[in-house]
Parts: sequence; structure tokens; C-alpha cells
Amino acid sequence: MKKLQLILDKLENQIPNYEKTNLAVSQSTIGWKIDHSLIVINAVVEELKNSNPANYKWKFNKTRLLIQIVNTIPRGRVKVPKAVKPVDVATFEELKTKLELARKNIINMGKLPTKSYFTHPFFGELKLKSAIWFLKLHTKHHLKIIEDIMKA
Repeated sequence: MKKLQLILDKLENQIPNYEKTNLAVSQSTIGWKIDHSLIVINAVVEELKNSNPANYKWKFNKTRLLIQIVNTIPRGRVKVPKAVKPVDVATFEELKTKLELARKNIINMGKLPTKSYFTHPFFGELKLKSAIWFLKLHTKHHLKIIEDIMKA
């Protein structure tokens, strides 16, 4: 959980740049990237909390295995699911509020049963340990894009 908290610190450091964009890198603003990342974290933790660990069933997933091996998400290959797509442009204050919720959710994740799980649209069911891996990977993916926007 500590690594995930450190990743959130990096997101927080970018909030002042929330309006910045670079169309050569992404069609989205830095604020959108931060908002999306926080929505994903908070939605995943909520689903983990609401899952019934007794219902978890591991199933082989080729896509998940490939992404776990390369430990990176390719850019521009996946369309953002509606459930985690920001609808409006978040304000500075809204991003801070979502960030604080994400911090609390990450702390509370450590109290969940190890077979708590959420269902990812491409990777299938991910239990707690894999969910943490996914959240780190996904958030780092968007942080790299944010860094590229800031470079230009």
C-alpha cells in the first residue's frame, strides 16, 4: 500500500497543472488523467469492499498474463470504459477531494480479505493482490503520460 500512496503523492503534485494539455501527447488534460486515475482507484476499492470473497474464481487470462509480463499498458489501445470516464472537467477542489478519498480507500484496502476481488473488463477477476498491482500499473501509466505532457 505504501507504493500506491507514493504514486498518489505524484498525482497530487500534478494537480496544480490540471488545465495543461499537449495534443501531440494526448487529447486529454492533465486534470482529466488525474481524475480518471482517481475514479479508477476509488471504483476498484469500492468493488473490492462489496465483493464476496467466497465467489472468487481464478481463471486463466491471456491478456492479463501478457500485461503482467511486460508490466506496462500500451498507449492508445483501449477505450476508457464509461464507468470510469470523467464526465465533466474536474476542478482543483474536486481533484483534491477525490484524492483524499483515494488515500482513505487505499488504507482501508489493507483491511480487506485477500480473496476480495473486482472484475476488470479485460483482465477478468482480480483478487486483492492483483488489484493492487493493477492500480499501481494503471496509475503509473497515466503519470507517464502526464510527464510527457509536462515536457512539451
